[in-house]
Amino acid sequence: MHIAIAGNIGSGKTTLTKMLAKRYGWTPRFEPVDNNPYLADFYADMKRWSFNLQIYFLNKRFKEVVEIAQSQETIIQDRTIFEDARIFAPNLHGQGMMSDRDFQNYTDLFDLMMSLVKLPDLMIYIRSTIPNLVAQIQKRGRDYEQTIQLDYLQGLNNRYEEWIAGYKGNLIIVDGDKCKFGDDHEAFKQVTDMIDAKLYGLFPME
Repeated sequence: MHIAIAGNIGSGKTTLTKMLAKRYGWTPRFEPVDNNPYLADFYADMKRWSFNLQIYFLNKRFKEVVEIAQSQETIIQDRTIFEDARIFAPNLHGQGMMSDRDFQNYTDLFDLMMSLVKLPDLMIYIRSTIPNLVAQIQKRGRDYEQTIQLDYLQGLNNRYEEWIAGYKGNLIIVDGDKCKFGDDHEAFKQVTDMIDAKLYGLFPME
C-alpha cells in the first residue's frame, strides 16, 4: 500500500510520518529537505530560484512514486508529487514568483508524469491555521524558514483547501490545531482509529 501525508509547511507531516511508520511497521519516505541544494537559495530569493526548486522536487518525487509502485512494502510518504504541482508551483506562479513560461514548462512535464501515476491508497491531510503553522515553524528553528512571508503561507493554505475539496481518492482530514498527535497519546489514537476504519473496516489492528 501507499499511504501519503499532505499538509502545509510546519503542519506536522514529518512527525506524523515517523509515528505512523513506527505504529504500523510501514516504511517511511521523507521529504528531501536537508540535502536540498536549492532550498536556502529559494527562501532568500524566491523569484530567482522557484523554477529550479520545483523541478528538483518534481524529479525527486516522481522517482519516489515509481519506486513506491514497484515496492512490495507498505510505504508512508511525507508529502506527495500532487502538492508540488497543484499547490506549490501554482502558488509561486500566482504570486508572480514563477514566470508564465516556466510555469507552463513545469505543468507540461507534470501532466506527462501523471499519465504514469495513480493516487495513494490513503491520503492523510493535516489542516492547520496560519498561527499554528507559524508557531511550529518557529519551534523547529530552521534558519532558512524564518524568512517565510505570511502571505506565502496563506496562499499555500488556500490552495491546499481547494485541492482537498476536489480530491477524488481515499482521504482522512486531521485538524492540526486541535489534534496534537505529537504530544498527546489520545490525540494520536484518534488519528490511528480513523486510519484503521478506512483501511481495515470495523476490525482495527491491535
